[in-house]
Amino acid sequence: MKRFLTTLIFCAALAMPAFAVQPSEVLDDPVLEKRARDLSAGLRCMVCQNQSIDDSDAELARDLRVLVRERLVAGETDEQVIDYVVSRYGEFVLLRPRFSMRNAMLWATPAILLVLGGGALMIYATRRRRVAPSTLSDEEESRLRDILKGSE
Repeated sequence: MKRFLTTLIFCAALAMPAFAVQPSEVLDDPVLEKRARDLSAGLRCMVCQNQSIDDSDAELARDLRVLVRERLVAGETDEQVIDYVVSRYGEFVLLRPRFSMRNAMLWATPAILLVLGGGALMIYATRRRRVAPSTLSDEEESRLRDILKGSE
């Protein structure tokens, strides 16, 4: 049981995110450091691509963390820092992309497909319901009567 608990704690520790910010990068001002951490958490590491630069150990991520902190110390707003990083690396660097007319179609595609699919399904269902059953000809009716009389 003790071995199981030790293994469980070890696995849980491995699953925790590793914050890669080095002590030398941390700003003296706690307010600026908090802003830097918040901004870094929203920027994608261009090497790892599924991690924020705050979580990544990649050299490029470290350079971006330093760049964010330098710009904050220089007095830029959060939006100015983000705009600068996006201008250098493109919108892909944002973990949560901004909504814009450029990517509106990308955001709207699932809803459009859902509406089109629902419409096609309704049209198919109404057309299928409209098909009236065909009536039997006089000859077919007499044959059916003969068959039914023979089975009695």
